[in-house]
Amino acid sequence: MLRVVKLAGVGACAGILMAGCGTSIPVGALYTDVKVPVSGNGKHHSKTGEASCTSILSLIAIGDCSVEAAAKAGGVSNIKSVDRKVVNYLGIYGRYTTVVKGD
Repeated sequence: MLRVVKLAGVGACAGILMAGCGTSIPVGALYTDVKVPVSGNGKHHSKTGEASCTSILSLIAIGDCSVEAAAKAGGVSNIKSVDRKVVNYLGIYGRYTTVVKGD
């Protein structure tokens, strides 16, 4: 019976590790540093604004990384494109930045 319980535990752990989680951004298990376009074109614009949020241990998340906050920070009134920058270290520390460009 103990052998069956151990085997079930190993199988459950393997299933969790191998399960794919669908996300809108590429995620590295150890380290993530990506830039992902959300909308708009890649042309250069006269103004750029950024707003960031921080996650600690995937338990605490603080900040305002909304499109509105990014536009306000850059003085952008006519948004032409929105991008995301994501940096995460082992799920211990994460920084999520919204970048808006426009005029």
